[in-house]
Amino acid sequence: QVQLVQSGGGSVEAGGSLRLSCQVYGFNPGLRHCMGWFRQVPGKEREGIATIFTGSENTDYADSVKGRFTMSYDHIKMTHYLQMDSLKVDDTAMYYCGTQRGGCSVKDGTWPLSGPAGPLRIINGYWGQGTQVTVSS
Repeated sequence: QVQLVQSGGGSVEAGGSLRLSCQVYGFNPGLRHCMGWFRQVPGKEREGIATIFTGSENTDYADSVKGRFTMSYDHIKMTHYLQMDSLKVDDTAMYYCGTQRGGCSVKDGTWPLSGPAGPLRIINGYWGQGTQVTVSS
């Protein structure tokens, strides 16, 4: 049974840093897979902000976090990370890791956050339990 278990997050002042973790259970070690970090604020849709395809280590980032957030994967620990630097008040949200059941559509070694059909949406996926990130001014 696949499980995504998140840790990290919390409260920080603007300009600070936090790191989120997402440990994967139930995947065969060495399985190439996609993972995304998403965030959601009340009243808005969950938006994808970072993705990785572990087969290529290619990442994709939303413009809102590009240059400040870094996604990575530890193959030994089977854990995904989201390093968040230079945090802004607007980064305040509930953060989730998630992946599509049955695999993902990789283009040129990347799981893109957007495409002809619009922004990445996981319709039937596996999700972490969510972790709150609060950035104060």
